[in-house]
Amino acid sequence: MPRCSGYKLPSASERAQVMGILNVTPDSFSDGGLHFAAERAVAHARAMKAEGADILDLGGESTRPGSEPVSLEDEWSRIAPVLEQVVELDLPVSIDTYKAEIARRACAAGALIVNDVWGLQKDPAMPDAAAETGAHVIMMHNRTEADAAIDIMADIDRWFERSMELADRAGIPKDKQILDPGFGFGKTMDQNYLILNRLDQLKKHGLPILAGASRKRMIGAVLDVPTEDRLYGSLAVHLIAVQKGASIVRAHDVRPHADAVRILQATLSESAYRN
Repeated sequence: MPRCSGYKLPSASERAQVMGILNVTPDSFSDGGLHFAAERAVAHARAMKAEGADILDLGGESTRPGSEPVSLEDEWSRIAPVLEQVVELDLPVSIDTYKAEIARRACAAGALIVNDVWGLQKDPAMPDAAAETGAHVIMMHNRTEADAAIDIMADIDRWFERSMELADRAGIPKDKQILDPGFGFGKTMDQNYLILNRLDQLKKHGLPILAGASRKRMIGAVLDVPTEDRLYGSLAVHLIAVQKGASIVRAHDVRPHADAVRILQATLSESAYRN
């Protein structure tokens, strides 16, 4: 099995990285169907690279609330023709999947990161599969449904401890583990903002943090705007997240996010030449 290599996480002194979202699905909540055809998906990937993306996150199954699961082979048939061309763009490619076999195939084809929305906890084979490939892993917090009565930060802590335990046991090095609090996944609207406000508390786990709130309902709930009009809200959430410690932001709109994080880094470093 070829081992993934060549991706480096940003250090605390470097600007946050922008992960561009590349959905090859007919039903994703924001851009479902827009890039379903392989040629359109590859063109969009090229455009995101030109706009300043640091990472491309390729997904073949929608994870929006209420979405229907797809079979392993259907997911792979969506991903494979796009992945083959996108890995040639000389950007790290992340594979957005919770299925171990998809992760194995994608990394063998050149993906460098496995982005698991179930934090290595849904497919029992995923921890070992990710370890075998040598990929970086993004371990997201998730819940089957929201519960306003719980302490969401404590719930995230427990989940992360379990994900990190699985990763450690499988032999995934600490420097290849990344945490994602999972904005919008099994949280109430208020819980999303509580997490954002206290995101810096998650730094205690000692791992880089990814924030992915692009165009989500938590933004629509505040601004009362449709999905396509949530760019400015997405920027606000992600810049707050970076100031609270996020090392990666996952976004549909790459150019505005790339510009914004560079300006933020210039401000934090007090230099126009280190961003």
